[in-house]
This record gives sequence, C-alpha cells and structure tokens, in this order.
Amino acid sequence: MKLLVVNPNTTASMTATIAAAARAVAARETEIVAVTSAMGPVSIEGFYDEAFAVPGVIHAIAEGETAGAQAAIIACFDDTGLDAARTSAAIPVIGICEAALVTAGQIAKRIGVVTTLARSVVPLEELVRRYGFAERARVTACDVPVLALEDESSDARGKLEDEIGRAVAGGAEAIVLGCAGMADLAAELTLRFGLPVVDGVAAAVKQAEALVALGLATSKRGAYASPSPKSYAGAMAPFAPRA
Repeated sequence: MKLLVVNPNTTASMTATIAAAARAVAARETEIVAVTSAMGPVSIEGFYDEAFAVPGVIHAIAEGETAGAQAAIIACFDDTGLDAARTSAAIPVIGICEAALVTAGQIAKRIGVVTTLARSVVPLEELVRRYGFAERARVTACDVPVLALEDESSDARGKLEDEIGRAVAGGAEAIVLGCAGMADLAAELTLRFGLPVVDGVAAAVKQAEALVALGLATSKRGAYASPSPKSYAGAMAPFAPRA
C-alpha cells in the first residue's frame, strides 16, 4: 500500500526526520511517500501559524491522492487542517495527535503530552478535550522552539527530558511526544524512562495501514461530505471546490 505523509511546515529537514520514523514502523509492503508543504510557515507554533499552513496541507493531500496514495497522514501535532482534509479527500486522513492519544489510551490511564512552546499548550488541550482524553491527559511544554529540535548545539534534548521527568513524577503512565520533530526520539526515551513513549507519526502509520487493510474510508455523509462547488476569490481561487 502507498501512504502519503505530509509535513505541514516548509522545513524539508524535518520531513526527513518524519519520513524515517514512518518507514521504521511501516510494514514491508507499505510505501511511505513523505512530502514537505509547498507553502506556509517554516514551523507551526500556535493558532496563527496553523491557519496559514492549512492550504499547503490540502494541496499536498490532493496531489498525493491523485498520485495513488491510499491514505494520508498529517504530521503536525496540531492536526493541522485535519477536518478540511477529511472533507476534501476520498482517502482516509490521519492526524498524529489523535493517533498518538488513541494509541497511548490503549496502554495507559494517565498520559503526559509534552509539547514544545507554552503557546501550543492551549491548542493541544483543546484537541485533547475534543478527542475525549481531557480526564486522562495533561499537556505541558518543554520551552523548546520546534526548529531547535534539529539544532545539536541547543539544549532541546535536555529540556525535553526534564519535562518528561516532571510528567512522570506527576503520575503519567505513558508519554506522548507533542511534536512531529520529536519522532526520532521515542525509542530512546522509552528505554530511558522505563514507560511507553508514543510518537504520533509511528502511531498514525499503523492506524493508516489498518484502515486501508480493512477497506475503510472517510464517511462522506454529514460532517465530512464533499464541499459544495462554489467560487473562491483572490489567492484562494485555486482551492475552490469543483463538482
């Protein structure tokens, strides 16, 4: 099967990290096609960045679906544009936040979600509530900008480990890494802390594979029905829904 993995920000080096994490867990017969958004911010940190990343996500998924992808994964922990993508695409679309929470929820009662900056805490708390984990998951930040995760001279790894340690001390039974840029750290952190550390990219790959194998696609009744044809103005004209 062919799975599309979309990095909603425009940093290609982060796409490489995401792709490696996806391929590490994919089944032998699964082809991972990882792409970087062609438009939008270099990193997504909060509501404003997220808003301008959505068009790039929609465009990338449309192109991937045309090229034969059987499912798509949005590799940003904000689940950037997830509902819009599910509406516009016929194939299943998985968000890594939802995938990570569902996975962690099957192996632990109390979940610590460790994200990057404090400004991301409230958006992720809203997702946690939406996905039904408000009573089981607590979101905290390690005060590390997204792009610092790729800077070996930064203290990003140390700050992340310190925050995970605080979450564990506070009762977390599993940790969810709240940024796709942390995808390559899950296995090492699992060994270091002696409890499950869930990467949403890997979790999303396995869930996407399951949906394709089961022959299930996004329902087109109600909320995720295809958008009605209409005109869009200005820079948004290329995104206008067509019959």
